[in-house]
Amino acid sequence: PPHSYASLIAQAILTSQEQKMTLREIYEWVQTRYPHLYEANETGWQNTIRHNLSLNRCFRKIPRTQDNGKKGTKGGYWTVDVE
Repeated sequence: PPHSYASLIAQAILTSQEQKMTLREIYEWVQTRYPHLYEANETGWQNTIRHNLSLNRCFRKIPRTQDNGKKGTKGGYWTVDVE
């Protein structure tokens, strides 16, 4: 791969309009830009992305909320913590 997984994740998030992405959106970003390296039917790279998001302190998970302000849909958004 041309970049580390942490670098790929950060690039994906920081280039998004709201600077936050769901896990699925991160997968799609990586696969769109590097289709020959990361195929949809292979799960190893997806597991590595999840692992990097969970263990790397520069990534922070933000829960999704519904319009009424209560916790909503399963999952959440990932963002880069610049502090």
